[in-house]
Amino acid sequence: MTGVLVTLRKDLLLQWRQRSQVVAVLAFGSTSLLLFSFAVGPDASALRQHAAGFLWLALLLSSTLSLADSFQAETEHRALEGLLLLPVSPVALYYGKALANTAQLALVGVGLVPFTVALYDAGTSRVPALLGVIVLGTAALSAPGTLYGALTAQVRARAALLPLLLFPLVVPVLLGAVKATSLLILGDPMGQLQGWVLLLVCFNLIHWALGGLLFARVVEE
Repeated sequence: MTGVLVTLRKDLLLQWRQRSQVVAVLAFGSTSLLLFSFAVGPDASALRQHAAGFLWLALLLSSTLSLADSFQAETEHRALEGLLLLPVSPVALYYGKALANTAQLALVGVGLVPFTVALYDAGTSRVPALLGVIVLGTAALSAPGTLYGALTAQVRARAALLPLLLFPLVVPVLLGAVKATSLLILGDPMGQLQGWVLLLVCFNLIHWALGGLLFARVVEE
């Protein structure tokens, strides 16, 4: 647990020092939302109907920018090899890094909500539930994203390779997150929200466990 906290603190400190990158990712996501609204047109009903899908699509596209660079500091000057020589297990390195990525993506997701409300008239009174869905969804993106980020860290075209590996895997995440968010925005008369949230929880349990098991093999090869 100490190794996880130390790794988490290190990554959060690096993110704070490079906070301009978070601002750039947020700007990219908000620009994507703006372009999607232009594609739908001035139909307020259609905009609100598709708001959840566009929010998560913008967040998914934004996540590739941050996840692709999540191991940039570690790959420079062979810092990752130095971390592996420390008396800290690779599992702790993975969970610390994944938690930091989750925090960054959740921050971007929360930052995109006001743009979604303004552009798509997609307000909801169930704000705590929406924040919970965003945290679950971003955690589900970060678990495999961190693993694939380590796998592609040494590849020159990692920014292009990471989406090719990540996008097919996270289709259940997008499905569950979009449906849960849409139910929070449009209403849930049939009580379907719990099932979609359960899908996100199960995906998180599986892939956070698999990431911890596979990370050592990925970084040592």
